[in-house]
Amino acid sequence: MGYNSLADCVADLERHGHLVRIKEEVDPYLEMAAIHMRVFDAEGPALFFERVKGSPFPAVSNLFGTLGRSKFMFRDTLDHVKKLVDVKMNPMSVLKNPLHYVGSSMVALGALPWKKKNGAPILYGQTQISALPQIVNWPMDGGAFVTMPQVYTEDVSRPGIMHANLGMYRIQLSGNDYILDKEIGLHYQLHRGIGVHQTKANQLGVPLKVSIFVGGPPSHALSAVMPLPEGLSEMIFAGTLGNRRFRYFYDEEGFCISADADFVITGTVYPDETKPEGPFGDHIGYYSLTHPFPLMHVHKVYHRRDPIWSFTVVGRPPQEDTSFGALIHEITGNAIPEQINGLYAVHAVDPAGVHPLLFAIGSERYTPYQEVDRPQEVLTIANQILGTNQLSLAKYLFIGAHEDNPRLDIHDIPGFFMHILERIDLTRDLHFLTNTTIDTLDYTGDGLNAGSKVTFAAVGKKKRELWREIPSNLNLARPFNQAKMPFPGVIVVDGKPFTTYADEGDAIDTWCKEVEREDWSGIRLIVLVDDAAFAADNVNNFAWVTFTRSNPAYDIYGVDSFTLFKHWGCRGPVIIDARRKAHHAPDLIKDEAVERKVDRLGAKGGSLHGII
Repeated sequence: MGYNSLADCVADLERHGHLVRIKEEVDPYLEMAAIHMRVFDAEGPALFFERVKGSPFPAVSNLFGTLGRSKFMFRDTLDHVKKLVDVKMNPMSVLKNPLHYVGSSMVALGALPWKKKNGAPILYGQTQISALPQIVNWPMDGGAFVTMPQVYTEDVSRPGIMHANLGMYRIQLSGNDYILDKEIGLHYQLHRGIGVHQTKANQLGVPLKVSIFVGGPPSHALSAVMPLPEGLSEMIFAGTLGNRRFRYFYDEEGFCISADADFVITGTVYPDETKPEGPFGDHIGYYSLTHPFPLMHVHKVYHRRDPIWSFTVVGRPPQEDTSFGALIHEITGNAIPEQINGLYAVHAVDPAGVHPLLFAIGSERYTPYQEVDRPQEVLTIANQILGTNQLSLAKYLFIGAHEDNPRLDIHDIPGFFMHILERIDLTRDLHFLTNTTIDTLDYTGDGLNAGSKVTFAAVGKKKRELWREIPSNLNLARPFNQAKMPFPGVIVVDGKPFTTYADEGDAIDTWCKEVEREDWSGIRLIVLVDDAAFAADNVNNFAWVTFTRSNPAYDIYGVDSFTLFKHWGCRGPVIIDARRKAHHAPDLIKDEAVERKVDRLGAKGGSLHGII
């Protein structure tokens, strides 16, 4: 089966017990987001908000809140889509087993976008930006945002839907200097298809036409976030996954309109025209701050009859986008490994904010005639990973060899760290990239999109046994003398707050000299934090603190460190300074009054009793 609309999906989920209705009027300022997060944490159902304060339109969230519910929505098409992606990544697979792909090929051909001659019977009316649900997720957000948009643009040099891009880039509806109902903010980051389209439009000196779709069948939202292989259109993917062709037409002004979307916002972006956008509480767990981003002049806001506004909430992982990621992995399978020779698996670690930390498993096949005791092929693979699409935004890459442990699991965070730390030679196996690009949302570097990267590569036999507890005779000098162990081979220590790099660099170097005489044979990583108890409490806290609060080139030190012919290494443990710095973005903190109100909804007699 496939859904004809978002309303069709909502009705199906409700029939099968996957959705609940909230009948009370709910405030879009913080309250809807707080309810969503509480239900997501409880692995609860999708939520249909019947009465949104200040808007005539209802809203739905948490559709993708669990992998089970996501697979339920696409229960009849998921296998076909996996095969289609496999064909694009590995065309030879069709020649090897053509009968296996016959059904999927026919489905793909039947999913070609369908241009309709007239959209009037589908689109019911028009509205204004200010009438849409003005949902604000976090107290310091700069205004209301669209958090589940499908942003459509075309290549001005090759117009038409087959060369279009559909991506999920956040949209600021109100606040800051935007003229309400006339202007909105269009935020997109590095390595996004829309950037190529705007560059071409700018070169020709023409405005870029932008259509923002909200709602529609859930396959449309998923297609906007899929890392699809080159040549596979998001619209074909949406049609295949949704078992319904992507239907569209062009309005009288020449904007592409999704005939199945619940809302469509059309507008133009002019060359070099920006306005401040943000702050916005984002998926790394901090606010992305105010920066100039493209300004979109609003033309029309269309909607269907009885439309439903679709939204999600982002914040420190896990959130609904975590489930998005799990579903994407379910679909793509080995897509990235098929692109990079010798790569077995790669994983963007969600608790660390996705882009800050990657785990990878490669091969060591260069010298089969001798025992491999140092990274060779895995370094080639590491360089390819850090040059591939959005993987290139990673800061930390830990990579091992499949041959050393065929059962190594990239999703086992402590196990993977231990595998690397048991084998790594810290005098040789750290490789830095300085003055390069990192994720736009990461404020650990020295400017927007600017920072550094490091690869920890380890192959061969185990070199050491990692300590499983801190020895009682380990003497740590002040100020970093309060130690906790999150898992074997790693300690976190706290001390005084960070001041400046000039002062702290000298202080850490002095501390390293004082502890060089200690026995560090079972510890390979020391992390300096503001709160050791919090960072060591669980592996998610450790990953989040360590890799979202450090910039490798600035914040990595070492016990008994050295530089030899421009290569940096250390003979003792490597140190990551993951304390807060003055230039870091603020944490996301919930509003206590709103949280108490949500508590009442979960109490006996409330709409969410038994769910949260």
